[in-house]
Amino acid sequence: MIFDLEDTTTRDIAKQLSAIREMGNQVTTGRVLTLIVVTSADSPLDEILHSINDSSGEHPSRVLLLVTGDVTAPTQLDASIRIGGDAGASEIIIMRVTGEIIEHLASLVTPLLLPDTPIVAWWPGAAPKQLAQDSIGLIAQRRITDVANDPSPTAPLSRRNHYAPGDSDLSWSRLTQWRGVLASALDQPPHEPVESVDIYGPKDPSVRIAAGWLADRLAVPIRLHHTSDECNEIDCHGELCHPVTKIELHRPTGPVVVEVVDAHTMSVQLPGCPPSLVAVGRRGLSDCLAEELRHLDPDNAYAKALRGLYRVQEV
Repeated sequence: MIFDLEDTTTRDIAKQLSAIREMGNQVTTGRVLTLIVVTSADSPLDEILHSINDSSGEHPSRVLLLVTGDVTAPTQLDASIRIGGDAGASEIIIMRVTGEIIEHLASLVTPLLLPDTPIVAWWPGAAPKQLAQDSIGLIAQRRITDVANDPSPTAPLSRRNHYAPGDSDLSWSRLTQWRGVLASALDQPPHEPVESVDIYGPKDPSVRIAAGWLADRLAVPIRLHHTSDECNEIDCHGELCHPVTKIELHRPTGPVVVEVVDAHTMSVQLPGCPPSLVAVGRRGLSDCLAEELRHLDPDNAYAKALRGLYRVQEV
């Protein structure tokens, strides 16, 4: 069910939400958090809404989706309230804003925040340079970005230099299954220390953050090899592969090699053993978002991976 409000105010939106509850169409007692999404008018809105709907089964939320337009245009707020089948297990309030109000987004969302619930902010594309100092970031316990979709060339540097507890990035979430495969491979005999690492992949932020994580965890030389100037690599079927295409962990008796076979499979080879295949592919946006919403405390592993970037050698 969708309720459209044109040229409206937050007071009118709040009244409409109250009216919906009184009609028995919606309740808020099951909402576990408020998710504030800040994006631009030219962003892939359908993909963002799809990921929110998919993650709502695990994290029913009040979603405040701010779609910013031209800051020089006349000030206007158009809203669309989605409940039921159009919003999954959440309630989604899409607010399209233009004009000077874009400079005061925190004031815009404050009357619509759920009381006594955590606040999470998500920037699917372009994000502020200093998340913790942004007006939306200041009211959020968790701040999620996706540097792979940020058009700013300095975005990766900003995430590293201006990290604050509570920051996270979907480029880190995309590595969760890969990190599990890697840890499992190193648990197999012979249990020897890793002497150095070679990691291969395109110029994807996830590849860099993977190298930073290994540099922090292993404290050995990490050499990063860029296989392409693009951010993504595809297999022979045209499907997106995992960002880290190959990694070699060198040990005295030989390397442990984890390599992408296709979009859904990886090969794991231990010294003296034939390669084994593992079903691991590139994680979708919905899975990554759901993972980020599972824990609202600071992600110390991500912080350490950013710190490890200073020790990675790009060759």
